Amino acid sequence: MSAEKYGPGGDASFDNEKGSPPDPYAIHPIAARNDRYNFDQSDLDRVQRRLKQRHVQMSDCRERLPRTIRLHNGPNLAQIAGTIGTGLFLGSGSALRGAGPLGALLAYILVGTVAYSSLCSIGEMTALAPISGTFPHFAARWVQPAFGAAVGWNYFYAQVITVPVEITAATILITFWDSNHKHQAGYTALLCFLVCLINIFGVRYFGESEFVFSIIKLTLITGLIFCGLIIDLGGGPDHKRLGFTYWKHPGALNGPGLVNNKTTDHFLGWLSVLVQAGFSFQVDSRSAASETENPRRNISKAVRRVFWRILIFYVLGILITGMLVPYNDPDLLNGGGTASQSPYVIAIRRAGIRTLPSIINAAIFTSAFSASNSFLFCASRILYGLSIRGQAPKVFTYCTENGLPIISVLFCCCFSLLAFMNVSSGAAKVFNWFVNLTTSAGFFTWFAINLTYIRFWRGHEVQGRDRTQLAYYSPLQPWLAVWGVFWTAIFILVDGYENFFKWNVQNFLTAYINIPIFFSLWIGWAVYMRTPFWRANEMDFVTGIPTVEETDAPEEPPRNLKEKIFNALF
Repeated sequence: MSAEKYGPGGDASFDNEKGSPPDPYAIHPIAARNDRYNFDQSDLDRVQRRLKQRHVQMSDCRERLPRTIRLHNGPNLAQIAGTIGTGLFLGSGSALRGAGPLGALLAYILVGTVAYSSLCSIGEMTALAPISGTFPHFAARWVQPAFGAAVGWNYFYAQVITVPVEITAATILITFWDSNHKHQAGYTALLCFLVCLINIFGVRYFGESEFVFSIIKLTLITGLIFCGLIIDLGGGPDHKRLGFTYWKHPGALNGPGLVNNKTTDHFLGWLSVLVQAGFSFQVDSRSAASETENPRRNISKAVRRVFWRILIFYVLGILITGMLVPYNDPDLLNGGGTASQSPYVIAIRRAGIRTLPSIINAAIFTSAFSASNSFLFCASRILYGLSIRGQAPKVFTYCTENGLPIISVLFCCCFSLLAFMNVSSGAAKVFNWFVNLTTSAGFFTWFAINLTYIRFWRGHEVQGRDRTQLAYYSPLQPWLAVWGVFWTAIFILVDGYENFFKWNVQNFLTAYINIPIFFSLWIGWAVYMRTPFWRANEMDFVTGIPTVEETDAPEEPPRNLKEKIFNALF
């Protein structure tokens, strides 16, 4: 038998001598291994697989964590409701205002394809290697260790800074009911305490809390889409049929007013919405396998379903949004960051429905709280993975007896306190500042995922490995990854383009400061550690990668109709 049908755990001759059937994930390692790169972390990993498939599907975080010594039966992490957050609920209004209904729709479609390419790339790499550190580890293993370190710290920064971003968003949402700014510090303290408490309780409590919050988000966005469609067709109390009226008057496209040429200005408006849409989608571009049960099977399921979630929740959602409110609506321009800014709430009020806005604001509040909870979880596990690979202090590898990386969690909890900046600086200003920082870092993450996949694909080709034997593979690869690399590079460059028309030092720095930071980390680590770029025939697809038998229990078929429906959804 050829070696190309094999994966981690041995080679063809070893299996034939035993007379056992070949493992489709096993292949004789070609790469020369070096212990200093910490590719085999099985002696260090202590976190446990406690996330169920429903937790994975319904979480905002999809970042993979280290594999445990004691493997548990059950599912993984990728997500339904992670596609839904404050970026979708409130950001759709900003997108509509910035580019008009058609411009916003086209921007969300494009960014959705890039998000999907990133997800397919990480899904396939995870199908081979559901191990600690996720794509920063993959970048170190299949591109260059220094590149992996830069990617890891960039991703950690993006995750940990987004914790106070979402807490800030949650406090803004509270002003829908309580506009007294003197109470902001108290609300911020309470939210920080609750977010940290949930993460300190451990993975099981995190998964259960996220499942509940995400059910609320799914119910909300589904209800809003149906409600918006009904109002658009004249089913509201005022029976006013809207159709595509606002696509004609004031128009389908809008611009920021930076240039006199209308066509060019509309194009610039579309560019600005790419960044806004990028923040919305970045809530949906992570994954978690080391604390996920049956990671190969369940992450594969989740990746296959995300296409439909993007299409329904984002593309259909932004289409309905553009049919409900004109882009120049005064309420859309002055929403203040609460549910009042949502096009759905504006349309509901105009239609004469008075009871829903507070309910919608409450549901969006749970979305912001859920997101902060998820980002803290992800950040702590990324830090844990960096520490295991020797790219962060070893103290962060410490875990409790229950498999909780407690030092990493507590360290990341400290960053939630940055949310108190909104008490003195103004919540909206701080929120926008942090959003700009995390958005550009998120685009670097997408870029790294797709670039790593291209190298991963090339290594399989040169080493004669059969990708179709993986639990998940995309027939559209590597072209999906090439598409992702191209567009994320464009997103990074145009992130702060408005500063070249109206110069603002602060906005310029928040848009582009990540470029020198990322390359400084990459080059500095490469010089300090003298790490090589891996050639395709040197890539290690074996060391430290658990076999299917080690990670995934046999799948139990559904026993009744209820279980069939549950499995189809989650």
